[in-house]
Amino acid sequence: MKIALIAHDKKKEALIAFVKENVDTFKKHGLYATGTTGKKLMEETGLSIHRFKSGPLGGDQEIGALVAKGGIDAIIFFRDPLTAQPHEPDVSALLRLSDVYDVPLATNEGTASAVMHYISINESGVGE
Repeated sequence: MKIALIAHDKKKEALIAFVKENVDTFKKHGLYATGTTGKKLMEETGLSIHRFKSGPLGGDQEIGALVAKGGIDAIIFFRDPLTAQPHEPDVSALLRLSDVYDVPLATNEGTASAVMHYISINESGVGE
């Protein structure tokens, strides 16, 4: 599976902690991220991640284009609903694309855990 990882500035540390908790699963898949988030994740986890531009420069839109081409299977976007800054990625376009293309998108740790469960089921072939 190909998994996109994005986080608003105030949620980057939470995403890093989440990825560390699930590193054994993440290392089995193709990972994509916006620039700064991807850089921090690689430094903290040692995972190989394809980095797009940073969010303010359109990295989230690059991920959206990959979703539209069928190149992303799940998105984990830890967003800050209370204090997100204008320069940070907007989740609304990715939400629309994920609905159009039936791609799971998690916006917080609770739904991210559900997406990880979905990924682990697909890894093991359960339900096929």
